[in-house]
Amino acid sequence: MRSMLRWLGCVLVAGCVALPLCAQTKANGGLKIPPPTAPHKNFKVAVYIPVNVVEHMADDHAWLESSWKKITSHVSVNKVYIETYRSRNLATAAQIDAVKKFFENQGVQVAGGIAFSDRDNGQFKSFCYTNPADRAYVKHVSEFTAKHFNNIILDDFFFNNTKTLSDIKAKGKESWSQFRLKLMDEVSRDLVVGAAKAVNPKVHIVIKFPNWYPDFHANGYDLKNEPHIFSGIYTGTETRDPVITDQHLQQYESYEIIRYFDNVAPGENGGGWVDTFSIRYVDRYAEQLWDTMLAKAPQIMLFEYTNLLRPAKPGDRSEWANLPTSFNYDKLFAKELYGHGRYGMHRKYPTFAAVAGDALAEVDPLVGKLGTPVGLDLYRPYYSTGEKFLEEYFGMIGIPINMVPKFPTGAKMVLLTKSAAADPNIVQDIEHNLKAGGDVMVTSGLVKALESRGFNNICELHVSDRQLRINKYWTGFGAGNGAAIGSTPGKDEVMVPAMDYETNDAWPVVRGTANGYGAPLLIMDHYGHGNLYVLTVPDNFRDLYDLPEPVLTSIKNYLMESFPVTMAAPSQVSLFAYNNGTFVVESYRNKPVTVTVSVLGSGKKLENLMTGDQLKGEAMRRGGPGRIPGAPARTSFTVTVLPHSFVGFKTE
Repeated sequence: MRSMLRWLGCVLVAGCVALPLCAQTKANGGLKIPPPTAPHKNFKVAVYIPVNVVEHMADDHAWLESSWKKITSHVSVNKVYIETYRSRNLATAAQIDAVKKFFENQGVQVAGGIAFSDRDNGQFKSFCYTNPADRAYVKHVSEFTAKHFNNIILDDFFFNNTKTLSDIKAKGKESWSQFRLKLMDEVSRDLVVGAAKAVNPKVHIVIKFPNWYPDFHANGYDLKNEPHIFSGIYTGTETRDPVITDQHLQQYESYEIIRYFDNVAPGENGGGWVDTFSIRYVDRYAEQLWDTMLAKAPQIMLFEYTNLLRPAKPGDRSEWANLPTSFNYDKLFAKELYGHGRYGMHRKYPTFAAVAGDALAEVDPLVGKLGTPVGLDLYRPYYSTGEKFLEEYFGMIGIPINMVPKFPTGAKMVLLTKSAAADPNIVQDIEHNLKAGGDVMVTSGLVKALESRGFNNICELHVSDRQLRINKYWTGFGAGNGAAIGSTPGKDEVMVPAMDYETNDAWPVVRGTANGYGAPLLIMDHYGHGNLYVLTVPDNFRDLYDLPEPVLTSIKNYLMESFPVTMAAPSQVSLFAYNNGTFVVESYRNKPVTVTVSVLGSGKKLENLMTGDQLKGEAMRRGGPGRIPGAPARTSFTVTVLPHSFVGFKTE
């Protein structure tokens, strides 16, 4: 979320160097500035302009022209969103009209924006929607904005988190989630969409949903109903840094959340939204842009205008600074002009606009060759929580995820985390899918949640309260000795719950030992015509990254037995697959990594979509540790992926 505009004043001074105008400003709204960058072929680029910046633009037209010239010298922009309101600051009609006219004269599409935030003190505060004065003000902002724009987007402050006395009284005996969902549906219909359409019947309002989807319902975001109330939705793909930020979002979410919202509202998801905040190295900004586009988003929103003018310092990237990675900072840095400083001539840092332009230009040709994204179906019911964001960790260990809001009846493989317990019929759905010949993978967290709801009728499992520190790992399909597949001694031990199962009824096909004591990691049970898999998940999801590569590969071999492409790789390397035989491998690691990809079928060829090179493969051995007896034939290829880089391939 982006409310932190406290830095705006210094950004306007320090981040935006006024360039000399080549001509006098004309009375019709300014000169048309020719875009020096070629438009992207496979997606559109938009820039969001907060209300503070809108006011500055209206007051300083010379700065508007020079800053726009600087941005568009690096990145081609198709559309701008002109914000009318944020944090009790409402622009004037004259300010909006002046800025709107300038961009229309540049041949750029214009739309409105609203951030329905109350005053911000660093902890986001919504309007109190049980307060008549706040309700009237929200209605006024909606009407005012609709008078100026036919298309409006709501920045992701359109939720409710107040607990005033009037809220407490209106809530009654309902839960906060129940109360806020109904409240925000009513506010959406009456105070926003209804009010706007009353003054402008042509208006279309899009709601941008943020990145914290497991908690939407607790704050009144209604992912089930609001897509039908509004004209469309938009997706927050800003994952920022996974370590230093309060949310600790994993990089894969920038891709996965687009796919989830595409499934929530097919054909209505307008694009992804990335900002420049909270990154330790500049490649992290580029990765968010790439992953949004690899999800085939039709548009990328760059937040926000003045941040694109800020210098993009390299940050902590010394481990890969001298390598030809997908984002080549040194090459971009060399393009910047010399400037005068206290000690003579020096190079300037590239701006975030330059980084965005370079990153988007790098991924654009590849995006045009990719089909529709595919992955293993992971069912997350509406209004559900439990094992928050675990699906993103799955993506970070190389499992392509396709999250869906309805149970995918008939799917060959269905993944279920604890969030699936929100569906009262989930046990029956699991049983029906297994009887019909589909496979189902459930987490230990879900098993524990369903123990009192009849799950033991499928498989008699129990998740104990005992915790085991695993330091050695094994695999084996049946009885007898297992094959060793690695160890994590000392500080890399992984703690998991102890799983109790019935011997010879279920089989621990991937397991660990804790000082010699058995700890199943992946349990297999046959039911009907299908297979049930139970994945033991560490309490700290990030411990999945410490599992040795052969352990991760063994787990993926079972879950992705019939998937078109699989990957043997360490953690923090993701696989993006598409329905036209293409796929992308992206590494978030700090050092080069060797990856073995395998595609279904014998004698396959592989083309590098970046270089056109043909890769020679070899038949994948059917036996051996972690391989399933009778698994379909595959052809494997070994490739190297540079740090914080991606490579695209096509199977032939």
